[in-house]
Amino acid sequence: MARIFLVAAALLVQAHVVNAEPAQVPVNDYPTVARADYVFGCMQVNGQTREALERCACSIDTIASLLPYQKYEEAETIMRVRQRGGKNASMFVSTPALRAKIDDLKRAQVEAELVCF
Repeated sequence: MARIFLVAAALLVQAHVVNAEPAQVPVNDYPTVARADYVFGCMQVNGQTREALERCACSIDTIASLLPYQKYEEAETIMRVRQRGGKNASMFVSTPALRAKIDDLKRAQVEAELVCF
């Protein structure tokens, strides 16, 4: 009788494990090159030290946790076009939808600065 109970208990545990949802893994949709590029630029500004490396890596990790890569890439592209200047750049300064994308990135950067620096 005890053996039947143990087998039944084992089957219940196994069924529970099979039906359990997998643990939530954080989304890592930022390509390695994008993360490395961010860290490289960050270290250019903050120094070429091990401490700067760790803080800059923390910074991009924090940004990635707050902003999907597609939105990050869009905001970065808009900011690069704006820096180039010229007639076409004025559109990227005055359009509210594009300004909102940059604001989202800047909020994530501020949060990263508070967390990591």
